[in-house]
Amino acid sequence: MPESTVDDWVRLAYAELRGMAARYLSRERRAHTLQPTALVHEAFLRLRDLQRVTLNGRTHFLAVAAGQMRRILVDHARAAGATKRGGGIAKVTLGERDGAVAGNPLPLLAVDRSLESLAARFARPARVAEMRLFAGMTVEEIATTLKVTDRTVKSDWRFARAWLARDLGVAREGES
Repeated sequence: MPESTVDDWVRLAYAELRGMAARYLSRERRAHTLQPTALVHEAFLRLRDLQRVTLNGRTHFLAVAAGQMRRILVDHARAAGATKRGGGIAKVTLGERDGAVAGNPLPLLAVDRSLESLAARFARPARVAEMRLFAGMTVEEIATTLKVTDRTVKSDWRFARAWLARDLGVAREGES
């Protein structure tokens, strides 16, 4: 991808990217070494390194950026040895609205492993889950990005939530 394209998109969506980064990092321990601005800048550098990605609008750019932020946080959590010590890593929840949920949030690394497992068998539902959980994208934005109907996105999201809940051993919202 040409650098100017990424540069232009980052300029246009910087505030949104920083908001996404702040939401991610709000789930981290207080003494976390990454700050929202640093997370956005690291994602920007990774986006500039992508050579074979064509961006098809704002929502597609945000989806790609969300994927990069997810990878950065996972890499950071792994480097810090957070799983071994069992704490201090980002938490993700499996709710219906915007990927945000009341209840017990799940460790980022466990969610990442589960998403990878889902993606190996069902790529589109995994992509939908990533966009909902990590970018907070709406059904309509995801449908536009993936070039599918809203109904397909809703179905994929239900499937992905059920997969993740089963794989992670948690009850979903409204279940006991």
